[in-house]
Amino acid sequence: MEKQPIKSHEDLEVYQMAFDSAMTIFELSKKFPVEERYSLTDQIRRSSRSVCANLAEAWRKRRYEAAFIAKLNDSESEAAETQTWIKFAVKCNYLDVEIGREIYATYNRILGILVTIINNPSPWLIKR
Repeated sequence: MEKQPIKSHEDLEVYQMAFDSAMTIFELSKKFPVEERYSLTDQIRRSSRSVCANLAEAWRKRRYEAAFIAKLNDSESEAAETQTWIKFAVKCNYLDVEIGREIYATYNRILGILVTIINNPSPWLIKR
């Protein structure tokens, strides 16, 4: 089976993983207590969505290596922040331990891909 060419950020495996994870977090966070609405719930939703948003921005900045890497770094930071919120949600018993582990592991894979691209951005850059 031949791989399809990447035409947009939405074709990137890392984007798809991040988007699906953000949607999973959204659904799971609906069950968080009301008193967490303006803290943990908002924070975990915001950071998980921001991974995707920064990837979209990075994709559009591929003409400029420094800007591309900066946006990928932002995405990496947001993924790590999301992992922190996942740990809080598990420790506060808002999230099942096994589900928390699965989502955390997915963010480890997302982080791994991001770091790989950051360390070798050349293949992704638009040549002028």
